[in-house]
Amino acid sequence: MAEIRIELIEKRFGQKTILPPLTLTVHDGEFFVLVGPSGCGKSTLLNLLAGLDQPTAGRILFDGTDVTDLEPRERDVALVFQSYALYPHMTVRENMAFPLSVAPRAKRLERPRIEEEVQRVAGFLGLSALLDRRPRELSGGQRQRVALGRALIRKPRLFLLDEPLSNLDAQLRASMRAELLRLHKELKVTTIYVTHDQTEAMTLGDRLAALNQGRIQQIGRPHDIYAAPANLFVAGFMGYPPMNLLSARLRNDSIQAGPLRLPRPHDVPTVNQEQAVTAGLRPEGIVVGPANGSSDESTGFGIVRLTEPSGPTLWVTVELNDLNNEAFTIIGTAQAGFVPKIGDPVAVGVRHANIHLFDTTTGMRLDAA
Repeated sequence: MAEIRIELIEKRFGQKTILPPLTLTVHDGEFFVLVGPSGCGKSTLLNLLAGLDQPTAGRILFDGTDVTDLEPRERDVALVFQSYALYPHMTVRENMAFPLSVAPRAKRLERPRIEEEVQRVAGFLGLSALLDRRPRELSGGQRQRVALGRALIRKPRLFLLDEPLSNLDAQLRASMRAELLRLHKELKVTTIYVTHDQTEAMTLGDRLAALNQGRIQQIGRPHDIYAAPANLFVAGFMGYPPMNLLSARLRNDSIQAGPLRLPRPHDVPTVNQEQAVTAGLRPEGIVVGPANGSSDESTGFGIVRLTEPSGPTLWVTVELNDLNNEAFTIIGTAQAGFVPKIGDPVAVGVRHANIHLFDTTTGMRLDAA
């Protein structure tokens, strides 16, 4: 295991900057997730950690030792790719044994010892019955487990995972996430996981860093980032359906967001005059009910434009008209037992604890701090 320290790492290709100066610490034994949209620099950072690429500036330290100029094999790092990268002509046994069989002579194990390690890793990955098969004879989930086993068998000090589950179907992704967490709890290897899927990030990470255009937008525990996004990017990216972001006016006693009159959150400082802000409302904090129903939560009325069933939750997209008669949409959850149809008139209510405010110029969160 290792503590990873990245100090002012920068990566440029010609005149194009992929990673502006970036500083980050990953704690010893932590499962750390880098999450962000495609092209934000996640995989580039992973390649720099693995030694597959060199930074333009900055340092990388493992347990306080500078490894910036070391070759990949000298860093004791295992990397799992999105594409699995298995050797097609080798069996599962041979694929998993390969890292041990090509180790430097001083560290190379005898063949019986290598077989013991293969059997051990195959056992807790559920691959014991598949050791004589070749990759083409395996399912996607089985290939992924072989790729994980080939990385784990080396007992690395750092485990790097580059979107390893993105090629799997939804059900298999869920089971593999559980498998990854189980492995991490057993092995306690420092792990850095790259994904564009915010659900994976929220599920897997002890902590996560949200990246956009190479810059870290926020670092923290998944729940803390979800509950208090630092800026508009994090607010819109983390969570599905995404947070509703509405142009609003902040007053001392209330917030006016289109036709919605909302209470001012207690953690927002008072203002001397009306201030333009962006109001963020999580869909799960918005209740959609019958237009003729009586409810203290109802603060606006609109027309249903889309319904999206999702297990026990029915997401409803509602079109409302603001005070200038301009239409805008908002996503919420249907009231228990209420199943609206497209075109139905509905009432929209907002739970008070669900309101987030952001500065319209900087995009940063507004709070008392």
